[in-house]
Amino acid sequence: MAVVCFGKSLSRVGRQLLNVTVFRSITRASVCRCPAIHRTVISTIPHAQRAFHASQPVMVTKILSVEEIFNKKALHDYLKKKEMEYNSCLQSLNTESQTLDDEHVKMNRNNLSVLGPLVQKIKELEEKQKELEDTLDLLKDNDPELHELAESEKEACLAAIQDLRQQILSLLIPEEESDMSDLVLEVTAGVGGQEAMLFTAEIFDMYHNFAAFHGWGFDILEVMSSELGGIRRAAASISGPFSYKKLKFEAGVHRVQRVPKTESKGRIHTSTMTVAILPQPTEISFTISPKDLRIETKRASGAGGQHVNTTDSAVRIVHLPTGTVAECQQERSQIKNKETAMTLLRAKLFSARLEEETSKRYLARKLQIGSRGRSEKIRTYNFSQDRITDHRIGKTVHDVHGFLQGEELLEEMIVFLQQFSEQESLMDILQDCDQNQ
Repeated sequence: MAVVCFGKSLSRVGRQLLNVTVFRSITRASVCRCPAIHRTVISTIPHAQRAFHASQPVMVTKILSVEEIFNKKALHDYLKKKEMEYNSCLQSLNTESQTLDDEHVKMNRNNLSVLGPLVQKIKELEEKQKELEDTLDLLKDNDPELHELAESEKEACLAAIQDLRQQILSLLIPEEESDMSDLVLEVTAGVGGQEAMLFTAEIFDMYHNFAAFHGWGFDILEVMSSELGGIRRAAASISGPFSYKKLKFEAGVHRVQRVPKTESKGRIHTSTMTVAILPQPTEISFTISPKDLRIETKRASGAGGQHVNTTDSAVRIVHLPTGTVAECQQERSQIKNKETAMTLLRAKLFSARLEEETSKRYLARKLQIGSRGRSEKIRTYNFSQDRITDHRIGKTVHDVHGFLQGEELLEEMIVFLQQFSEQESLMDILQDCDQNQ
C-alpha cells in the first residue's frame, strides 16, 4: 500500500516506509550509471538491506494511504477545480483566440500544457473506475467461466486505479524552477582546523564520485588546498540531467566525529564543513549588467610556481548592487579565471534570487527538509559508530567509508530526502484544500 507521510520525522513506522510506495520514487535497480534519470512513478520499493531508524523524537501525526487521500472531499474539489481551469483555457483558445492579446493566448497555452497531463490522468481514472463497476456487475453472474474472467479483470482494474491515483498525486507536486538546472558546488572548511580541511577534501571527492556515478560532468573551478592535503575551499561546476534536483538538499553544515590523523592521544574530535549548492542559470533566465560589476586583478597567492606568483592572473569580481564577490586564481590565464569567476558570481546571484522568492514559504511554515541554508547542521558522519545520520529526516545508514564513495549509499540518502520533500509539498496542497472547503 502506498503512503504519504504527514509528519515531521519517522520512528516506529520508519521501517515500514521502506517497503511501500512513495511518490516519484526511484528503485535501487534504477540507481545506475545511466546519465538520465526519468521522472517516474512506481508501485513498490524493494527491501533495503541497511537499517533505517529515527534519531529524533516521534513527530508523525498521520500516515495516509492513497485510498485515504482520495476519500478526502478537499482533494476531489481541488481536482475538479483544475479540470474547470483546463476547460476554461481550452474554450478561450477555441472560441476567442482571435480577439485575445498575444500575452493572454500565451498564458492559456501554457496553462493547457501544464494541466493537460493531470486532466488526462483524471479522465483515465474515471474511465477505469467505470470499467471496475461494470466488472463488479459481471461477478454477480452464475456462469463459472464468466465469473473467473471477471475476477481477473477486477484485479487488473484495481491495479490500474491504484497506479493512476499515484500518478495523479505525483503530478500535483510542483516542480521548482531550478530543478532542471546545472549547479555550482562550493565546499568550505569550518571548525576544526586541519581536520576540517581533510574532511572537506573527502566530501568534495564524494560529490566528484557521485557525479561520475550518474554520468554527469564535473569541472573543477577552484581549489585552495591546505598543507596536509586537505581543502580550505573548492568549487566545481556539475552538469547533467536532474543534477540540481538531486543535490539541492545537500546544502548545509556537515559534521564529522572521528579521531583525526593529527591526534596523538586517540581522542575523538568534532569538525565541520559547509556545502553550498547553487543552481547555475542560463543566459536567457538570468542576466547581469556589466555596469554593475567591478573587476579587479591581482597576483595569485599560494603554491603554483613562479608564473602564478608573478603575474596578475587572479580575478576578483564584485557585484556592486548586492556586494556579492566571486574570485578565481585557478588558471594561469586571466581570461579563463575571469570566466570562472563570472560563473561563480552568476550562480551566487541566481541562488540568492531563488532564496528570496521562496523565503515566504519557509517563514510561513518551516519544512522538515529545511531551507537548504548554509547555517543548518544537516548531517553527522560518526566514524567510531560507523554511521551517517541526516538530522532533518532522522535517517541513519551505516558504513561511513562506503557512503563517502559517493555511490549507492549517498543515492539512497538523497532519494529519502526527495521523498520527504515531495510528501511535504503534497501536505501543503491538501492543507490548502481543507482550508478552502
